[in-house]
Amino acid sequence: MNDDPEGTASADDDSDRAPGSAGQSAEEPDSSDDPAPVQKPDPDADTDDSYTNSGDAPGRQDNRDGGVTGSNPPKADSETGDGTQETTPGNSIPSDVQRYERFTKMDGAQYDRVNEFLRDRTYITAREWAIARLCADFRTETGVEMTKIGENLPELIPFMTDTYTPQAVNQARTSFEEKITQAGATFLYGAMSGFFTAEDLDDVMYEVTEVAKFLLEVEGVDLDVEDELESEDRISAVMRDVRESSQQLRGEEVRCPECGHVHDPGE
Repeated sequence: MNDDPEGTASADDDSDRAPGSAGQSAEEPDSSDDPAPVQKPDPDADTDDSYTNSGDAPGRQDNRDGGVTGSNPPKADSETGDGTQETTPGNSIPSDVQRYERFTKMDGAQYDRVNEFLRDRTYITAREWAIARLCADFRTETGVEMTKIGENLPELIPFMTDTYTPQAVNQARTSFEEKITQAGATFLYGAMSGFFTAEDLDDVMYEVTEVAKFLLEVEGVDLDVEDELESEDRISAVMRDVRESSQQLRGEEVRCPECGHVHDPGE
């Protein structure tokens, strides 16, 4: 696939950058000339895309999506054990963070360019993509290690430069999940509605599969050619079943007003 997230940066898509510096709230963006990321409104961004930087006052959480503010808000998710982290001697970075090898293909990438690539092809932002991946990889029996992810975000993701609070990590993950659900509903409706022929659906599936495979490869997944082809065949078979089932479903609701005959979409 020839798509490259290192493409031309979008100058006006700053709303998906990491939050501002310490002490700066989402409602009071920094007006200085500091080149650090500044929170700006984006008509394309969800309201829950504004997150609180870990440099904010302890326990402070953005209340835009009904979050709790105060000195001791509830944890975003379960933390592991007693909260201790295994580190190597002379290094404060946890050992599992040091061993984390996803996104190594993105070394040197800039957030804006990665974000533009994703916005052109998906509903999600670069921040939501990265944090959702980390939440899946740093999940334990007691929950997702939100604190570890947020505190070590720049070490884990090459194009992320600021640390996040556990609440900000949780907000990004929640936004990712909501967008996946919305995108899935949109696609499935299109597949079931009869707007597309079987050939059209094959073309759509090819395009979206290519984007998905590219993102997996960027994350570090090694896709075997045979497994890739088998996966594509299985997806195509499932979509044909979806189309046929939806034809039957719609056919049961289409009756001739004169004779009451149920129209068969296959006729």
